[in-house]
Amino acid sequence: MLSNLDRYDIVLGSNSPRRRELLADMDVKFRVEAIKGIDERYPADLPVELIPEYLSRLKAQGHKLQPNELLITADTVVLLGDQVLGKPADADEARQMLRELSGRRHRVISGVCLTAAGRLVSFSDMSVVIFAPLEEDEIDYYVTRYAPLDKAGAYGIQEWIGNIGIAGIEGDFYNVMGLPTRKLYQALKAF
Repeated sequence: MLSNLDRYDIVLGSNSPRRRELLADMDVKFRVEAIKGIDERYPADLPVELIPEYLSRLKAQGHKLQPNELLITADTVVLLGDQVLGKPADADEARQMLRELSGRRHRVISGVCLTAAGRLVSFSDMSVVIFAPLEEDEIDYYVTRYAPLDKAGAYGIQEWIGNIGIAGIEGDFYNVMGLPTRKLYQALKAF
C-alpha cells in the first residue's frame, strides 16, 4: 500500500514512541529524526482548536528537507473547555490535571503536517474522551507507576488509566494516542 510514496525517504519528526509505533503499524517505512529546540509557543489570540496544526507546521519549519524527503510532524493537545492541558511539569501538576478530567468530557486534537519539496499539507482531527470519576488513590497509582509527564493532559489512553478510567470515546482512538491514523493514511494516499 501507499506505493505513491516509494520515491520518498519518509522522516518522522517526533520523539514520541507512540507516534513511532502507530506509523510502523500503518506499514509505513520511515526513519526518525527528532527536531530539537523548537519553541512551541503559539500566538495568544490563536483559537485553541488550531493550536495543534499550528505547532505541527512550526515543527516542520525546523527541519532542513532533502529533495526526496517527506517529513511528518505532529502535535496533540488536550482541551478541557477552552483550557489547554499540555504536558505536566511534575507529578503534582499531573495529579491536578487528572482530578480536573475526572468525571468529565474533554477534547483531544492532533495536528499533522506533511512536508516535501515545494509541498505542504496540514490537517487536524478531534476526538472526545469521557472520563469516569477517578478516585484519588487511582490517580496516585497511575501517576506514581506510569509516565504521565510526557503526555498532554497527563495521561496515555493506551495505559492503565485508559483501561480503568475511560467511560467513552467519540472519534479516532489513535488520535488520542497522538496520531490520527485514518486521516493520516488518507492524506498519504493523496500526497
